[in-house]
Amino acid sequence: MAQRQFQTEVSQLLHLIIHSLYSNREIFLRELVSNASDALDKLKYLTVANDAYKELAFEPRIDLSFNSEEKTLTIADNGIGMNEADLVSSLGTIARSGTKAFLEQLGSDAKKDNNLIGQFGVGFYAAFMVAETIEVISRKALEESAWKWTSDGKEGFEIESAARETQGTTVILHLNEEGLEFANRWRIENIIKQYSNHVAFAIFLTYEDKEYDDKGTVTGAKQKTERINDGTALWRKSKSELKQEDYNEFYKQIGHETDDPLFYVHTRAEGSLEYTTLFYVPKKAPFDMYNADYKSGVKLYVKRIFITDDDRELLPVYLRFVRGIIDSEDLPLNVSREILQQNKILSNIRTASVKKLLAEFKNIAENDTAKWDEFISQYNRPLKEGLYSDWGNSEALSDLVRFKSTKVEGRVSFAGYVSRMSSDQKYIYYITGGDEKTLKASPLLEAYKAKNIEVLVMDEEIDEIVIPRLFHYRKVTGVDKDGKETSQQWELKPVNRVGADEELGTKENKDAEKEAKPLIDKIKNALGDRVKEVKLSRRLHDSPSCIVADENDPTLQMAQMLKTMGQTDNIPEIKPILEVNGEHALLKALAGTDDAARIEDTAHVLLDQALLVEGVKLTDPADFVKRLNRLLAL
Repeated sequence: MAQRQFQTEVSQLLHLIIHSLYSNREIFLRELVSNASDALDKLKYLTVANDAYKELAFEPRIDLSFNSEEKTLTIADNGIGMNEADLVSSLGTIARSGTKAFLEQLGSDAKKDNNLIGQFGVGFYAAFMVAETIEVISRKALEESAWKWTSDGKEGFEIESAARETQGTTVILHLNEEGLEFANRWRIENIIKQYSNHVAFAIFLTYEDKEYDDKGTVTGAKQKTERINDGTALWRKSKSELKQEDYNEFYKQIGHETDDPLFYVHTRAEGSLEYTTLFYVPKKAPFDMYNADYKSGVKLYVKRIFITDDDRELLPVYLRFVRGIIDSEDLPLNVSREILQQNKILSNIRTASVKKLLAEFKNIAENDTAKWDEFISQYNRPLKEGLYSDWGNSEALSDLVRFKSTKVEGRVSFAGYVSRMSSDQKYIYYITGGDEKTLKASPLLEAYKAKNIEVLVMDEEIDEIVIPRLFHYRKVTGVDKDGKETSQQWELKPVNRVGADEELGTKENKDAEKEAKPLIDKIKNALGDRVKEVKLSRRLHDSPSCIVADENDPTLQMAQMLKTMGQTDNIPEIKPILEVNGEHALLKALAGTDDAARIEDTAHVLLDQALLVEGVKLTDPADFVKRLNRLLAL
């Protein structure tokens, strides 16, 4: 029996769990019971869907027992079980990604972050908070051999052959001093009723029932086994039967969480399709929300029989933060993963579920400002992804997403923006690019500020991709006499594109453009192919120059983003359009000189400083400095 080593990150993680995360030790039992329930779920499904398992004697149950004298606590199930390879992969490593991020987040404030145990899917390891040594004896269904895994949670683990009469897993905790409180009937019962009362399988507790005489002296004891959980599927109960506490505890059970959810949505549909959904939104975004290999948070059941918790098709990708269950009455029990992806019933459930979730989001946005602010601080970006990917729900999503603004602190909606517009304003204006501070200081906004026109500040990278695809915002205004919906819509205009300044123009601007043509030609000749065009600006008040993009070109910020994503082959050479402020002293001085060297230096400095203000990296900063120094010397 050779000693095997944990991967390095697991050793660090176990050390932190054992020494730093003691504030909520009891969650270890919830985690072990949830693991047992998952094992029973998997085998129950196989006994229905796979002929090889149909003859297997299987009455699913979870058994708990303890021995206070020997300082042990045992959790056993007769589920799918594990063989040697399963024990190595499941208990010798952390299968889910994100371990490093977990360790980094803990840092020096480990005690504050004990909720991360559930968040990072390391529930089994939490048992080392209360155990000096753990033994896991397991036999995989349809296999004859059993195996025992043993570890003290420090350096490594051992695996050896063992004996077990039936398939399933037995976890034996050899309790440490802090864990002795859990070798107690009432403590165990209370924990199960709090966290695992709605586990779909029977949970039994075996204990010694002591007998006493009239003087209170123990005269004997007999072993007793009692069921200690409800075992009904909570989502099948009517809302009137359930309290907020019931929903919260069920969420903690299925999501391996310690915090309450932000809110939940419980729906029972009857008619052509019968199904129940119970969805939760976590208070904090899941740690793997932006990982390509994120873990789905929704479990699929058919008539209360677990089918899968690893199907990303149950909800669209942008709702990957949602946790919960879908239970269908109409899907076949032996449905495969491939069939699920093309199943019309599941597609209809998914469509209805998305609409229900978005409607609840809207309801909260309109009626609970504090909760909505909490929600949008975590999930604004995924909703923006939905604007791009879920065209059928883009109007609903456009009412939910939020942006920063030049007029209002915090985040604002499109609806809020149009409510503040003047009656003669035609467009919703926005600016995309770098960080909020840089964007708000952009010369592109000067004329809009002067005319008291609000501009939405979109400082997330995803805005560059999503918002140009949206085109317009539509607001429902009511119904007409025939009962048809009435609405109004506004085109979205980026201020960093040519043509966005048409509302800023006047007849005087047109006359000024004619007068400035000789100056514009000088600058254009000096810059050559560095720019696509040079124009007299209508949007500049204080700054001498700014850059904008052609209607059909990606912005320079978009080009930079594509390069960081490695998509260099798909990026054409992008030349900016330079706009100059004819009223600025620099431009007036340039108009009055025929010094070719000065004209060339000034033109290049005007372009380079406009690029710098927009957060664009200069291709030749040394040249910029030389030209600037020559101009300063004058």
